[in-house]
Amino acid sequence: MVLAGEIRAEALRMVARASASHIGGALSMADLLAVLYDETMRVKPDQPEWPDRDRFILSKGHSCTAVYATLALRGFFPLAELETYGQDNSRLMSHVSHKVPGIEFSTGSLGHGLPFGCGKALAAKRLKKSWRTFVMLSDGELDEGSNWEAILFAPQHRLDNLVAIVDYNKIQSLGNVKEVLDLHPLADKFRAFKWAVKEIDGHDHEEIHSALAVLPWEPSKPNCLIAHTVKGKGVSFMENQLLWHYRSPGIDQLNQALRELNCEP
Repeated sequence: MVLAGEIRAEALRMVARASASHIGGALSMADLLAVLYDETMRVKPDQPEWPDRDRFILSKGHSCTAVYATLALRGFFPLAELETYGQDNSRLMSHVSHKVPGIEFSTGSLGHGLPFGCGKALAAKRLKKSWRTFVMLSDGELDEGSNWEAILFAPQHRLDNLVAIVDYNKIQSLGNVKEVLDLHPLADKFRAFKWAVKEIDGHDHEEIHSALAVLPWEPSKPNCLIAHTVKGKGVSFMENQLLWHYRSPGIDQLNQALRELNCEP
């Protein structure tokens, strides 16, 4: 999908321009964001506060460049504003900020997005509204106990209007997920907590679309989409490399990355 490539390119430009970080986790979820914002979620870019919009929560707030890029490319705010990312007085902060049109909730400290998403989903149920809540989680973030409280809470309240998407790229800040705190078998854990679960290739747009086209998957159960992804996806020297969790590309690396994405340096 063209949008996914554009998301990756704009995220790379932002991180390079600001000498920022967290590009690996931004690239891993670009395909998921492209399908969500182009095919799945009910949103109106010219009306970011439309009451009946679906809500998207980026719990892995450090990977904000991919979401900022998505929103700008979809018309929530001017594309040129991406050039201000990480600068003084910019509303495009280095962790996702609700000051930006299309952003529902500021995140940075991990483990907050899913509890907040549960609250949003519960509010929709009680208000008898049809909008859904989608929460993007990192795999390393599931080390946080607050997530497991939310994972218990959601089925108790029959939040089948809630979709948790795990960007399962297998690498977190200090090492491989399996070595830091192994999540396997992750799908079985969610099922034991009474969630409906699907596992997909998080870079296959047909699989993503098919999984999210009809919700909920089981009546009265919250939905968990475990998306197997590659850290740094799309850039050969960044893929599956822990180094690119924090590092920013220099000009030559940026130009090489953009060429690999078939974008102009």
